[in-house]
Amino acid sequence: MKALVTGLFCAAILACTAHAQSNTSKIIVPFAPGGGQDVLARVLAPELAAQLGESFIIENRAGGGGSAGSTLVARSAPDGKTLVMAASSHTISAVLDRKSPYDPVKDFTAVAHIGSGAYIMLVSATVKAANVAELISYAKANPGKMNYASAGVGSATHLAAAYFASRAGIDVVHVPFKSTAEALNALMQGETQLLIVPTLGSQAFIGNPQLRLLAVVSPVRIPTLPNVPTVIESGLPGFEFSSWFGLLGPANMPADVTRRLNAAVNKVLAIPNIVAAIEKQGIEPRALDHAQFTKLLSENLESTKELVKAAGIVNN
Repeated sequence: MKALVTGLFCAAILACTAHAQSNTSKIIVPFAPGGGQDVLARVLAPELAAQLGESFIIENRAGGGGSAGSTLVARSAPDGKTLVMAASSHTISAVLDRKSPYDPVKDFTAVAHIGSGAYIMLVSATVKAANVAELISYAKANPGKMNYASAGVGSATHLAAAYFASRAGIDVVHVPFKSTAEALNALMQGETQLLIVPTLGSQAFIGNPQLRLLAVVSPVRIPTLPNVPTVIESGLPGFEFSSWFGLLGPANMPADVTRRLNAAVNKVLAIPNIVAAIEKQGIEPRALDHAQFTKLLSENLESTKELVKAAGIVNN
């Protein structure tokens, strides 16, 4: 009788555990806490949980310019329980690394697009430049003596600054860090001089006396920073850089699972206070269906290849 009771008790525990696990999903953030994708994941997760009636855990897996977290998701079961909060760095790191363990399009399911975001150009307060034109002149007068920070090799912050340097014709040194937060801290300490970073996750640093905001890296000025000029206005015609943000899952996810997740995200993107919170971070929300997001992902891969070539970055 004792053995029977014990067996039933253990079976009940296992059943409860299995149910809890089946009712829990993970959003992998492929960078350290505090960056743009981390902020976005934590804004969306509670609302997704409410929409789907399950728990969402945020797990930070930094490394490889975002490739470590993306690789983990690519190798996960295609059941919709493990997703990655991806951005343009998803395709950038794969293009830059010839030995990348995943194909940024074929090895993933485009679950839900969230929006696109502009970037801003920041310099250390120690840099004697009040605008982009003065920054370029300063860098040209000091070739090889100025450096720029990034959230890691293959990150969008890496490509954005490398592309700017190429277009501006300046010689600056790349100093990679493990996260956007680390790169921002290094800039504030004067360890680095330049950083092009998403507005998402960087709002708290705007106005910091240790930094100087020179421009927004977008075709037109953005609503959250109406008095800040674009790089184009500041003397570098045609220069812009932005990022998409969205949730990806492993390849071969069932169509019904993908539709369910896509519908839930799109409902969240229609909630006024969520829209306001996302827009405040410089993100323009834009709901897409699975097919539209898949097309965007494929097109982004091709445009990234061209951008990497234009930036003069050598593939590893």
